[in-house]
Amino acid sequence: MASPLKSLVHDDSRYQKSFELFLERSSEHQCMRDFIHNLLPDILASIGDGKSHLNVIGVGSGAGEIDLEMLSELRLKHPGVTVDNEVVEPSGQQLHNYRVLVSQKPGLDYVKFNWNKMTASEFEEHWKVKKMTKKADFIHMIQMLYYVKDPGATISFFQSLLDKNGKLLIILVSGESGWGKLWRTYRNQLCNTEISQCVTTGDIKSFLDSKGVSYQSYELPSQMDITECFTEGDEKGELLLDFLTEVLDFSKTASPELRTGVLQLLRHPDCSVESNGKVIFNNNLGVIVIDQLT
Repeated sequence: MASPLKSLVHDDSRYQKSFELFLERSSEHQCMRDFIHNLLPDILASIGDGKSHLNVIGVGSGAGEIDLEMLSELRLKHPGVTVDNEVVEPSGQQLHNYRVLVSQKPGLDYVKFNWNKMTASEFEEHWKVKKMTKKADFIHMIQMLYYVKDPGATISFFQSLLDKNGKLLIILVSGESGWGKLWRTYRNQLCNTEISQCVTTGDIKSFLDSKGVSYQSYELPSQMDITECFTEGDEKGELLLDFLTEVLDFSKTASPELRTGVLQLLRHPDCSVESNGKVIFNNNLGVIVIDQLT
């Protein structure tokens, strides 16, 4: 039986609204920034092989804030380099926001931005059709492997684009996070669309291990205040529930049993801790760094 639940990504404006609220309620961007400024520089130090020009690909770059922080760390590690930056992002609104950000930020004249309003798989298709031979020194996929049909194949394609000493950086929710628990329990009910994959770094590590691909991995502690989800009819709570389940209008369209089950699990100690009247969800992220295929 086809599920009546529609994926949140089918409604771009509600998706963007729930995503903005998620960023407000979570320490997601902060924990990424900590990683970018503390751990990423050492990873970036080894790329490029002394070249004066570096190729970067950002897959699912969103509005670009995190991309620009990574580019500035790259610049600090490799002063004087010029950068060709392929931006791959299917949302027109996010791409617009990114361009506005670039236009307002001084000191980016060393970067040439190429804007690709497309999904990762469209980009792969486009790359193959054009028989591109350009190699990348640094590719990052932050919180985007949920939106591809076959995460393993997507990783393998982008890994094949890495130049000597190139690095592929993947950030996803950790297999040990509340998301991991939620998806393992309700994968069949919630993860039922062509594009929304309930995938965690645990799944990606299993895939890489099966292929004998070596990688480095890191855990990034992060949390998210989901208290409003438990107040029936709360507008922000409903948006957060949509984001957590990736389902459009989850409260209105899910069966009462599924709704009750999801809310109980979200409150469960496996997913959240309760303190000072707030329910704090485990939003931990995982980072995986892969080298060029040898």
